[in-house]
Amino acid sequence: MQRRTFIGLGSALLAAGALGGWAIARHDDGPRLYSARDDADGRHYAVGYRLDGTRVFATPVAERCHDVYAHPHLPLVVFVGRRPSRESYLLDSRDGSLLQVLASPPERHFYGHGVFHASGEWFYTTENDTRDPGRGVLGVYRVDQQRLQRVGEHSAHGIGPHQLLWMPDGETLVIANGGIRTEADSREKMNLDAMQPSLVLLRRDGTLISKEQLPEQMNSVRHLAVAADGTIVSGQQYEGDPQDRVPLLAIKRPGQPFQHFPLDEAQRQSMNQYTASLAIHDELRLLAVTAPRGNKVFVWNLDSAQLREEIALADCAGIAAVERGFVVSSGQSRCRLLDCRGERIRSEPLQLPAGLWDNHLRAI
Repeated sequence: MQRRTFIGLGSALLAAGALGGWAIARHDDGPRLYSARDDADGRHYAVGYRLDGTRVFATPVAERCHDVYAHPHLPLVVFVGRRPSRESYLLDSRDGSLLQVLASPPERHFYGHGVFHASGEWFYTTENDTRDPGRGVLGVYRVDQQRLQRVGEHSAHGIGPHQLLWMPDGETLVIANGGIRTEADSREKMNLDAMQPSLVLLRRDGTLISKEQLPEQMNSVRHLAVAADGTIVSGQQYEGDPQDRVPLLAIKRPGQPFQHFPLDEAQRQSMNQYTASLAIHDELRLLAVTAPRGNKVFVWNLDSAQLREEIALADCAGIAAVERGFVVSSGQSRCRLLDCRGERIRSEPLQLPAGLWDNHLRAI
């Protein structure tokens, strides 16, 4: 595997040189913001913007996308189809040119998330096995020039895998298994009385390291953020009685079990049983979470779990760390920059299109 990875990476870098600058994936004009977005007529787009609001691209796509992942070396970006999509899209991040429509195998569909390996040779996605609905798998794809080729899969060791991220070692995956069974081509939840949400650590070769669960069976583990020190935070969506008092954030610090993140009752209630997107700012040691049903963005100190700020933002959606703090998008209103460098967090509107943004945002 090491030899194959070395050869694949070498080939990718040679190809980058032949294509005149393809090895330059970062931008001199500041971070690019990537997200899925609809227009007022319900058409779907994969979009890229500069932080100053300048549009880089808005590429029409056939199916609604969810999360976005950039290649570590090349100007390639994957917009992953939202569950139960059977398409994802590989784009040139410089201009949004569509390079590949990535189709799922006949008995699989995408769950909205994926990650590139640091070598740049491999891409992994969360998928549903529609022959055994809800059985989660990780699709394994090899990067071959400007295409992704599916070469295998691993078990996600859970039902309904959603987001996956790398641990700091770059070889261990953390998977949020939502625990919800869905049928092919449907978002209908089939097993709310028998959910099995879990947090899984998995070696890149598919070997299971650990699987942990929260006490509440109907607390679906959905989205993740991982700090440079290996701290994992997950955001949940509760599928039980709306009046149940269930914490919607959980944390796994290095050497500790997966457990509830301390929320006070007012914070918990204002989330309205639903979290959407998480981001960690490693330099500022801050955790940010969007709760669109409660129209709130929260920012905590990651180490002390003390609330730094609670910000009202209608239908807040994706959130991403940038140098000054966080950028947050919205399904209904203006995108905002949260400047977290001072004693108080300042919320500044950005010159980006208002509304219709999906629940994930990447700043690269």
